[in-house]
Order: sequence, then structure tokens, then C-alpha cells
Amino acid sequence: MSVRGRWPRAAVALTAIATMVTVGSPARSVASTRPMPIDHVVVVMQENRSFDSYFGQLHFEGQPKAIGEPKDASNPDPTDPGGPPIKAYHKTNYCEVADLDHSWNGAHAEYDGGNMDGFTAANVVDADPTGARTMGYYDAADLPFYYAMANTFATGDHYFSSVLSQTFPNRFYLLAGTSFGHIRNDLPPADGFTQPTVFNLLDAASVSWRIYYSQVPFAFEFSYVRDHAAGHVFPLSQYFTDAANGDLPQVSFVDPIFVAQADVETDEHPASNIQVGEAYVAQVVNALFQSPDWGSSALFYTYDENGGFYDHVVPPAAVVPDDIAPMLEPGDAPGAFDRYGFRVPVVVVSPFAKAHYVSHRVNDHTSILRFIEVRFGLPALTARDAAANPMLEFFDLSHPSFATPPTLPAAPIDPSQYAACLSAPPPGGF
Repeated sequence: MSVRGRWPRAAVALTAIATMVTVGSPARSVASTRPMPIDHVVVVMQENRSFDSYFGQLHFEGQPKAIGEPKDASNPDPTDPGGPPIKAYHKTNYCEVADLDHSWNGAHAEYDGGNMDGFTAANVVDADPTGARTMGYYDAADLPFYYAMANTFATGDHYFSSVLSQTFPNRFYLLAGTSFGHIRNDLPPADGFTQPTVFNLLDAASVSWRIYYSQVPFAFEFSYVRDHAAGHVFPLSQYFTDAANGDLPQVSFVDPIFVAQADVETDEHPASNIQVGEAYVAQVVNALFQSPDWGSSALFYTYDENGGFYDHVVPPAAVVPDDIAPMLEPGDAPGAFDRYGFRVPVVVVSPFAKAHYVSHRVNDHTSILRFIEVRFGLPALTARDAAANPMLEFFDLSHPSFATPPTLPAAPIDPSQYAACLSAPPPGGF
């Protein structure tokens, strides 16, 4: 999520906020009128992986309609700019030697005016003097559950993060349709940010919602969520109980462990073990498969931003969400909220998801927000989500292709990789 060194303190602060809020007991979902056969929306947002780093091989491994990472994908070698470039390569390690730069400044350097050639230079560290780790990718042998999920359900190869920056601004777009000027992982004032979010809209429309958190609920950045935590905010264990009992709310957000040792952290943020994160997502998805609520559910799986990993597709222009300019500081890269961030993986898991489908339409985090707004008849929060595509092309709402959920392969934990990750760098946080 954040620039190195900033987030251990931030995580402690957010955890302290969490302990000050009393969470309530679960209440059964309230039915709504339904313009479509989706009564339960589940959002699972992970951390810091680009489309090419995770799904760039999908084209060659079961889904030829997805854009593949070019065979000649490369970036210059910062130690020898005139020499052979550093090409994309298959990673053999599941934890990183260091975090990658995914800040506003780092992302704009990596983007380099659309040349997409600044990734290696932005990620030079002592443990990786050429920044080569940005060019690495994984495939189905490394992430069998994810590849099967993408090959079975509906995915998209033009789903972008919302802003060329790091975690907080991008997650703000998911929840609020804007980062209201923020370009960094800024902690809120003591009482939280007061900007309206999707949770305000849901309550105004009497649509039930819950946040299930593994460590701390990210949405506690907003005062409205803190003030309405009772009956809405629960530990992750409650998600599995609610799914098993058919008690899922109409809208759920499921948060991973954001800061922990590499084999414990479940968000996939470098340097954490990618297979530990995959196993966590598999648990969440399989619980939905087994739930009485499966027949009317849609789960959106994605990542907040690319985390500094290479992607070859140039982010297109985007609708400016509001009249709030980026909070630039001296030395920051110039820019505006008029362009999407880099591509990230996305899969829609639902009985009504189109089977083995790839969307080529431009979507971003506000597209998930827009889907929720469209499904439950909610107004838009900003110009960005008002203009966002609601991802309806991912669905065939007239026919459930997966009335009986499929059996996906297990999400394994390689013991040798697990052992190697025990010595991974300490968590840098978001």
C-alpha cells in the first residue's frame, strides 16, 4: 500500500481506531425490490498486483481472448541504459526482496507519459540494483486457484485502478467515487474523514451492508462507518457464519490482513507470500459457493493498485470526479485525477457470470461502486462513478451458467516457498 516505512505506524493507528469502536451483533438481511437477480454483492479487494504480473499469462494458459503480456515486454536496465533491456520473466520466488514503489511519484515515473518504461528505474534498491523484480510474473502453476477462477468465470483485461497512486487513494475511489484530493496514504483526522461514501447511500436506501475484517476495516477511515459500526462491522469469522447460514447482507466488503509477517499477511502486498493470499481468497470464494445465498450473489475480486509491478497497457483518460485538485507537495509529479491507474486483475464470481468470458471495456474501481448503485437504485457520489461502466457485460442475468457452483482447484501453499518467506523483509504496510 504505502511508501516503505510509513505503514507500520499507520496500521497501529488504524488498529487503535478499530478498538475504540464497538461492533454489534449480526442482523438478518432485509430483502429489497430487485431489478436484477443479484441480492448479495461481495467485494474482495486485495493489494498491489498488476494485470501483467498475475494474469499476463492467462492468454497462453486457457483464455486466449485475454490480452497477453507481449513476449518482448521489457524495461531499460538502469545500470546500463544503452545495453540489453530487462525482459519480463517467470518469477521463482513467492515473496519479494523489497517492496516496490507505488506512490504518486513512483507511478507517474513508471508511466512516463505513456511510455511505460520507468518501472525498473523506479524500483532500484540495494537488494535489486536493476529493479528487475517489477518485470516478474506468475502463471497457473503458481496461482492455480486464481487462474481457474479467471478461466471459469468472467474477467476483464481493461480493468484499471482508479488513480496513478497507492492504496488509500484507490480504495477511496471504491468507497467514495473520489480520493477527495488525496494522493498518499493519508490518515484521517481524529474523527475520521467526513466525505459521503457508499455506506451513507446504502443506509439512506435501507440496503443492508457489512464489513468483514481480518485485522482492521479499511473503511474506518470514514467517520460515518465508525459511527455506524454496530450491526455493520464484524471480524472475518462472521462472514463464514453468515455465508453458511444464508445471512449475508445485500452488500459486503471483505478485508484481508494488511500488515503481518510474509506467511501471515493475506493481502498479497509485497513482500507477503502470494499463495497465502490466494488461499485466503479461496476460502472466501468457497464459502460463498457453499452458501444458501450463492444463487443470488455476485463477488467482485480485484486489487487496489499495481503495487509497482509492470504492466504494458497505457492507462486511458478518465472522468475527473469533482473539483478537488490533487494535494501536491513541492517536488511531486504534476498531474490531475483525469487518468486511470495501471491495470489490475478482476474476476466476477456469480451464478450469473458469463462463463469463460473476457470483457474488453474500460472499467475501474468506481465501476464496482456503480454496479452497486445500479443494482440498488442509488445515486452516484461523484462525476467519476456517475460515468463509470457498471460491468453488466460480465453477466448473463437471464440465465445462471453456474446454478451449481463449480469445483475449482485447491489453493496450495508450497512448503519450500513458505520456508523461504520466513526470512522475507518485515512488512512495509499498505
